[in-house]
Amino acid sequence: MTKKDIPNIISVLRIFLVVPVVLFLLDEEYAYALFLFFVAGISDGLDGFLAKRYGWTSRLGSILDPIADKLLLVCCYVTLGWLGHIPVWLVVAVITRDAVIVLGAVAFYLLIGRYEMAPSWASKVNTFAQIVLGLAVVTTLALFPVMPWVFDVLVYFVLITTILSGADYVWTWGVRAWRAKTGHYS
Repeated sequence: MTKKDIPNIISVLRIFLVVPVVLFLLDEEYAYALFLFFVAGISDGLDGFLAKRYGWTSRLGSILDPIADKLLLVCCYVTLGWLGHIPVWLVVAVITRDAVIVLGAVAFYLLIGRYEMAPSWASKVNTFAQIVLGLAVVTTLALFPVMPWVFDVLVYFVLITTILSGADYVWTWGVRAWRAKTGHYS
């Protein structure tokens, strides 16, 4: 193990936070879940900072970091949906988008070959919106209520960004696949 491995270790530790966060949510220990959300958020920022600042990037890190983020978000959304704190239709939309992206990535790899996946601006906005909604819900449950209209706005903003970012991935990677298969790179 070297210093270059530190961002990957932080990502793995963030993956290990998923189970306790879900268990705290299920046990209605929302303050503990909120604390672990913040720990996960800080660790996400820290591993990204270290990777970029010191050049400690790797292919493994480019896979581990988004997996850690998505695993935490999806598990929290499923749990909060199960508990009735987030609309189930929104949970279905979020999971469907992620499934389409994963299936598209697998298809691209099998049909075209290796690729470097980078999050689009739409995906970054969507992830940020999902985090804000998750934090708003858990903050409401743990500390103090968020105004109901704010919750409603966040729910629909997450839905809109989920649809737009999913469509953006399908379009962008569909065009790349078509160009790779047909040789049209212009």
